[in-house]
Amino acid sequence: MRPGRRRRTLFGLAALLLPAIAVMVLVRLPDPGDHPVSTALPPEQTAETRLGRILAEPLAGHAEQSGILPLLDPHDAFAARYLLAHSAEKTLDVQYYIWGDDLTGTLMFEALHQAAERGVRVRLLLDDNGIARLDRKLVALEGHPNIAIRLFNPFAVRFPKWLNYFTEFSRLNRRMHNKSFTADNQATIVGGRNIADEYFAAGAGLLFADLDVLAVGNVVGDVSNDFDRYWNSDAAWPVESIIGARRDGELRQLLSRAATLKLDERTREYLERFDESAFIDAFVEGRLEMTWAPARVVSDDPDKVLDKARPETYLSEQLEAMLGMPERRLHLVSPYFVPGKDGAAFFAGLARDGIEVSILTNSLEATDVAAVHSGYAKHRKQLLEAGVELFEMQRLSGADRLRGTGPLGSSGSSLHAKTFAVDGERVFVGSFNFDPRSLWLNTEMGLVIDSESLARQVAEVFDGELRERAFEVRLDDDGSVYWVEATADGPVRHEREPHTSRWKRFWVSVLSRLPIEWLL
Repeated sequence: MRPGRRRRTLFGLAALLLPAIAVMVLVRLPDPGDHPVSTALPPEQTAETRLGRILAEPLAGHAEQSGILPLLDPHDAFAARYLLAHSAEKTLDVQYYIWGDDLTGTLMFEALHQAAERGVRVRLLLDDNGIARLDRKLVALEGHPNIAIRLFNPFAVRFPKWLNYFTEFSRLNRRMHNKSFTADNQATIVGGRNIADEYFAAGAGLLFADLDVLAVGNVVGDVSNDFDRYWNSDAAWPVESIIGARRDGELRQLLSRAATLKLDERTREYLERFDESAFIDAFVEGRLEMTWAPARVVSDDPDKVLDKARPETYLSEQLEAMLGMPERRLHLVSPYFVPGKDGAAFFAGLARDGIEVSILTNSLEATDVAAVHSGYAKHRKQLLEAGVELFEMQRLSGADRLRGTGPLGSSGSSLHAKTFAVDGERVFVGSFNFDPRSLWLNTEMGLVIDSESLARQVAEVFDGELRERAFEVRLDDDGSVYWVEATADGPVRHEREPHTSRWKRFWVSVLSRLPIEWLL
């Protein structure tokens, strides 16, 4: 490029960037002021609600335990939230990382508004990174006197949000990854699903194979207390203070869109599945067959996103204290598995000590974040050499996306469940990925459940269903990695990452050599 043209190009870039940088210098988060403090209603104040009456009898026989029901099917997972929203009579406390501007997101907004119209107090806490195109809808909803919405760790510049990273990368790179949905402090849903179509099989595109649990009993109050901790934290801002006041007609537009969506054939077909669901009948009639066991909440301190939390309060530290060191076996499911040097050495050490270690993550063809796969692939050989069993979920399509159920949920295009079982006795289900982001940057939450039956279900999926739907990764005699795919015609061996392009493999190889593991 000639010098004159180069100078003009540089001046052109400066002309584009300087106004953006100036905006970032001038636009800051407003003074937070005094955030009104609110807390969950005690369970005794909601005992006479519909949910309280339904649960009274089963809870009476399990005073020191919690009832746990894995939500395996994506349609049941959405139906459970929809039913809780429509059953609530006192309170709804809802906390998510992502909320989609799509069918399920709109239907759930409508359900929250209908609850507010019935007099239910609705508190909605959303991470500000996962609410694309929702600013005006959130402000419209918050205009209802019974709805309060807060944004966690918000961005000052609303569009494009990436501009904020120029001046506040350290803060904004930390996100609230927690997910919970609690009605009347009587029942809660905790797990890996966000609110968007890809988590509930509501579209023809990507479907995440995910796992939630519906919980009742003692642990519900702990989830509510944890929600209060986040809701009243310094990182949670009232939505109007960030986005501004609502405009006339915005709520009407939101509700009109929901009504229009319900007339769509695809929506009608989706909602008709509710009528066919045995889960819904059992829920309404109080016949859900739950596993009763001690359960405890584990959660990061919300100050973690402000880099003010003490390391001993991190969820990873709590998990180690509650679960203990495996003595016989460890079955781990993590869609974004980036063990790092220390994690790889830990798992390898367990395997060398004779402990059965089985790990399921996404294959390169199935993952929705190829960069994360690069952080896993570099440690694959070390793990296999130590005797760790590695499985990589295949990318399924068509009818296979919804074929069958298991402890990991219905099979889908990409694995998203986060769970692990220790010694066939204890299980974790929640939002925590075994990667540096979950360990050090994001806040996470989940339940630790002392249940042999649930742990056995996780073990069974490794021994049975898993071998049909995942590549088994092996090490050849010469030290090279290969993949075995189970097919109707017998096992098929792959010498390279199965069903991926040469370009994709090259790109992952390049990323694996970059010092970006701490960001993944």
